Amino acid sequence: MGQFPLFQVLRSLGLVFWLSLPFIGLVFWLGSSFVEEQILSRAYSTKKSLQADTQSARQMMRKVVAIKVEILPSQGVSLVYVKTNHSVLKTIAFEFPITETSQLEVALSRELGLPRERVQELMRY
Repeated sequence: MGQFPLFQVLRSLGLVFWLSLPFIGLVFWLGSSFVEEQILSRAYSTKKSLQADTQSARQMMRKVVAIKVEILPSQGVSLVYVKTNHSVLKTIAFEFPITETSQLEVALSRELGLPRERVQELMRY
């Protein structure tokens, strides 16, 4: 059986290899979409929950050295800068939508975990 001269030329150029590439790509595409569908449709239930270490944050707040308050009545906010003697956390900035000092003292004492009297002692305007 004789082969056409054109077929022999295409075979020598690697036609078998080049025609199989789209087929291999199609197989990978369909296979990966099937695997992706199986993975994404699976329900994941986490048994463990993340719990923040709030106690260490409260301990840092107890080392408060000074509280500087800037009340901006035209904007309706108060800017509060808390200076601590903690080695890592030197200054903490807060912004409260409060302009009245008594409400600000209550909000700060709640946020810092300090008694209101201690906040009054440390506040500087």
